[in-house]
Amino acid sequence: MSISLFDRDENASDAADQGRPELRKALEEIVGSGITGVTLRVRDERGEWAGSAGASRLGEAAKPPLDGHVRIGSSTKTFVATLVLQLVAEGRIGLDDPVADHLPGFGPDRRITVRMLLQHTSGIFNFTGEYYEDGTMVPGIPATTAGKEWVDNRFRTYAPEELVRLALSRPARFEPGTDWSYSNTNYVLARLLIEQVTGRSITEEARRLILEPLGLSGTVVPTTQTEIAEPHAHAYYRYEDGGEERTVDVTELNPSWISSGGDMISTSRDLGTFVSALVGGRLLPAGLLAEMCAPRPTPIPGTGYGLGVFVQDTGDGGIVINHNGGAAGHAALMYATPDGSRIMTGTLNYVDDAALSLAVPFQQATQRLVDEVFRGGEAGPAGAAG
Repeated sequence: MSISLFDRDENASDAADQGRPELRKALEEIVGSGITGVTLRVRDERGEWAGSAGASRLGEAAKPPLDGHVRIGSSTKTFVATLVLQLVAEGRIGLDDPVADHLPGFGPDRRITVRMLLQHTSGIFNFTGEYYEDGTMVPGIPATTAGKEWVDNRFRTYAPEELVRLALSRPARFEPGTDWSYSNTNYVLARLLIEQVTGRSITEEARRLILEPLGLSGTVVPTTQTEIAEPHAHAYYRYEDGGEERTVDVTELNPSWISSGGDMISTSRDLGTFVSALVGGRLLPAGLLAEMCAPRPTPIPGTGYGLGVFVQDTGDGGIVINHNGGAAGHAALMYATPDGSRIMTGTLNYVDDAALSLAVPFQQATQRLVDEVFRGGEAGPAGAAG
């Protein structure tokens, strides 16, 4: 039986907008900060609301489609972590198993456990590049911080094994379990772990354990698929080429460059259904859900990290479970209170670049929406973009 969180007729959304002027104002201000387009879905004690602002395409007036498909970036990690924990529930793997026992061909440090992958405490080098406290950066593959090199390589296929071997060839950031650092490599290893243990692709496992049970018809694990289904807003990338600034549409690309660190496509409706089912205990046994949402401290103020989710202090004694994501001009928002009484999901499309020029507006936008939905408009601490 499928589960649908938002059943509102999309044609009724304009009327719904009138009931939440504070959300409409927030969306308009987000567009004013430089984001091309934004959509938002909220379910709380006041009912259900959906709205959008800005543009679906640069230079055009049409708003982003309310339930458009979007590359959800690192929100993918919550899906992957849920798959791993479902396999733990099935007795196929253990959270404290050494990863090397399941993936011996890669030779990871034997102290690294499955839990450390999901928690970002493995210390493994991030294949999209590692940033250090002194301001230095050690590059990995040509990611979106690489400018023209990323643009020229955006249709290349990377095997997940290739990304992992690159990362494991670089020095670890710290000893396993001694610190926290966000690394996409952890979740590519988690993908390989899922595939090794089950003998099936991550796409098949996602369908079996999450997508089909929840009826998430707008969600796919594309692996190397370059297209994105209609309707969708468009993603852009700005870069320097021969001294000239160029902006290109990068809505279509090969997502294998980020792999299961952030390759999934979904909709705000599906994300709402997923996170509602997750915190509501419909995907994981209570004990594993509690482990997932038990935060380890991070350098992000007011925010810890569990197993594939951020746990954010709203500043008024409450917390929200969340994992946002951004990937080359597309982004997703996914938030829920632990009891599922308030759900907020959204999508953004924007012009990305090597300097991550919109990182601060994105952070500010997400915090503004958290304040409006979870704190009644009161300003809270800076949150995590994911």
